[in-house]
Amino acid sequence: MKEGFWYAVSLRVVPTIFVWFVKVLFATCRITIHGQKYRDELRDRDIPVVGSIWHYAIIFILYYMRKESGVAMVSASKDGEYISRIAQKIGFATVRGSRNKGGLQAMKSLIRYMKQGRNGAIVADGSQGPARVAQAGPIVLASRAGAAVLPMLWSCSRYKRLGSWDGTSLPMPFSRIDLFFAEPFDVPPKIKSEEIEKYRVLLENRLNDLYREAWALQGKTEH
Repeated sequence: MKEGFWYAVSLRVVPTIFVWFVKVLFATCRITIHGQKYRDELRDRDIPVVGSIWHYAIIFILYYMRKESGVAMVSASKDGEYISRIAQKIGFATVRGSRNKGGLQAMKSLIRYMKQGRNGAIVADGSQGPARVAQAGPIVLASRAGAAVLPMLWSCSRYKRLGSWDGTSLPMPFSRIDLFFAEPFDVPPKIKSEEIEKYRVLLENRLNDLYREAWALQGKTEH
């Protein structure tokens, strides 16, 4: 009971403090955008977007995309509740689910939100990894929602890498953040199972090419 009490208290306090902290933190950083033409292209086409990232990049991406009308899939785990509440405070709608828990229902909810005009956000390597190996979720979502997939990532001159499976990272104050959009791609409607793998590999390759390009700018091969 005591553990449950403190968990409930922390759910009220931690997301509020964290959102305040990152707003102050990122206000000190210099942000450079690469590949803006790809984002503009999708706006010109006036179609919904599935923004897809590697898990390590989630904190800054949620912050940067806060002015988008977006909905994000967040893990159904207890830790995922913190991320969900942070995302909601930033301005995202969220649905809860993962490959092993509630994923199908979460996908249906995402599709409903997107058909109402929101863009979708889904982590390509899922909530448990392996890191930088794409899962099929973004491809299925784009197919069912009539959306294009937009790979995106960031690198940074100075950052703190946390001790999670994906190396979730947080830019340091007064650092330079380079945000990258890659060339988007369309997914056929009502995609067949045999086609999903082709597009999953395409997403994985686009994100890993983008990852290498982004971190080479910082003189690194990985974060």
